[in-house]
Amino acid sequence: MYGYHQKLLRVDLSSRKIEIQPLEEEVIRKYMGGLGLGLKFLYEETGPKTDPLSKENILAIFTGPCTATGIPMSGRHHLVSRSPQTGLFGGANVGGSWAVNCKRAGFDGMVIVGKADDPVYLWVHDGAAVLRDARSIWGKNSYEAADWLKEQTTSKAAAAVIGQAGERMAGIASIPHIGTVVRAAARTGLGAVMGSKNLKAIVVSGSGSVTVAKPAELKDYIKKLTPHIIKATEGFSKYGTSGGLENYEKLGNFPLQNWRLGRWSGAKKISGITMHDTILSGRKACMNCPVACGRHIKIESGPYGPMDCEGPEYETLGTYGGLCLVDDLAAISKANQLCNQYGLDTISAGSVIAFAMEAYEKGLITKTDTDGVELTWGNGQAIVEMTHKMGKGEGIGKIMAEGSKKMAEALGRNAIEFSVHVKGLEPSAHDPRRFWSQGISYATEARGACHNASWSHPYELALTMPEIGIAEPHKSYQVEGKAEMTAKLQDLMSAMDGMILCRFSQVGKAVTVQNHVDFLNLVTDWGIDISSYMKIGERLTNLKRMYNVQLGASRKDDMLPFRFQTLKRTGEELTNELPPMGRLLSDYYEYRKWSEDGIPTVEKLKNLGLDNLLTL
Repeated sequence: MYGYHQKLLRVDLSSRKIEIQPLEEEVIRKYMGGLGLGLKFLYEETGPKTDPLSKENILAIFTGPCTATGIPMSGRHHLVSRSPQTGLFGGANVGGSWAVNCKRAGFDGMVIVGKADDPVYLWVHDGAAVLRDARSIWGKNSYEAADWLKEQTTSKAAAAVIGQAGERMAGIASIPHIGTVVRAAARTGLGAVMGSKNLKAIVVSGSGSVTVAKPAELKDYIKKLTPHIIKATEGFSKYGTSGGLENYEKLGNFPLQNWRLGRWSGAKKISGITMHDTILSGRKACMNCPVACGRHIKIESGPYGPMDCEGPEYETLGTYGGLCLVDDLAAISKANQLCNQYGLDTISAGSVIAFAMEAYEKGLITKTDTDGVELTWGNGQAIVEMTHKMGKGEGIGKIMAEGSKKMAEALGRNAIEFSVHVKGLEPSAHDPRRFWSQGISYATEARGACHNASWSHPYELALTMPEIGIAEPHKSYQVEGKAEMTAKLQDLMSAMDGMILCRFSQVGKAVTVQNHVDFLNLVTDWGIDISSYMKIGERLTNLKRMYNVQLGASRKDDMLPFRFQTLKRTGEELTNELPPMGRLLSDYYEYRKWSEDGIPTVEKLKNLGLDNLLTL
């Protein structure tokens, strides 16, 4: 098959057995790659009896048909497991250079099961794989471990390597990917899955290639499209993902003081523009990406210096900055660096610190609980100290590193009222009171409160996608049609997670859905159209849903936290409105052809070729 090796690695850490297994064409055409192939194995091999931290849980990692083909913004892969943080579907999408190296090594992906007796790492290189001893780097942070791993393998390798948080199975542990750049598979606690398996790292390097159906035409297509991508995303390239941070604060989209404050004067101090003008030392790009939205910063001195490392992105500035009211860019940058070293999800980490600050304000925790750290709003030193505590599992940091939901349950009293999460996952830095489609997306996404499930807020501002029926931007507080728009965008994102393409390819309409289909056909020669492509995405969205259904999830879990339902933010020129979730959810289920309880109907599953799920 063009675009695929039709090979996956199956690694059993318990028996130390590694097999190369075939990927059948029928399976590939049905699930495409990335998220889709990972979901297939997750659904078949885990279920209600699978403890997320047991040897029976799997970690499935897959590239897509576009990986290593030179297609712009395709240097990504998807990881799937049962989440230790939420107990439900767990997934993370990450860029960098790992995916391209894995594909060039001769594999479309891997499925890892079992638990090693002692710490190990998996070394994958040009058609071969071996497990090696990692005891000497157990306890090292991700940067230190990656340096050692590259010395043992090759400097050109990319390492998916956990830090101390993953080793001790913290609920919000991420998997930093360290290669040509540093990127993190951050959400849903997948670093804890690796830690539970005594798997310190997965190191890949490859020198092979991928067979493409129409190489000359693809090369010409990329050559013609790339200048448009560069032009459409030039602001992203110059200022990074946080270039629009000040505008988001003005719009009421930027999260403040654990989601309760309306206006804040500190946004300008931590924006991408300020970063560009002060501490930015260079730009970083994932492989096969002409945009280079990643930031590299340098801080020579001060309480958090010296630093010469990856800089924080928008979501990190939203959680560590806005949610905690910290306007010290150096402090946020230090916290970001520590999250990469310890292996912590910056969105969850910043969010739980903001939750702890409110608990401190309300007297639910005291300086005795924090070992003397004053968890007051705007305290830059406090966010750094608490990140250390979460990374090391020290004192109150141990329960904080399990996430806001579990910390609220531990604190008791009224803590649940200001604990902001959906299904146990803290939201990214976009307010559903400003963009109602985000409310639907947060509530219904299988992994929890995730803006990337639909990436819909730009479509309430300026973006359109006529190819899938979004001919003009959708009014933010319009109920009619909101659910349909959100569902279509969720299916598009699921399809993109199968290919795999970066969300930011949509910025400025740099890449359209027609481009997606053209890419896929030039690589695979499948000859599919937009309708067929979107149906694959819908299949994956429904499969995610059905995975959670078998774990007991339903409409009762598709709820926004109290703060989004009851607290209307106020401030000059703010237009936040509380989303009418009862109506929006009912409209959403009706459009999806799901039951009133939020469960896909027999008719829908048959239509999507998911008849095998009807035994539930």
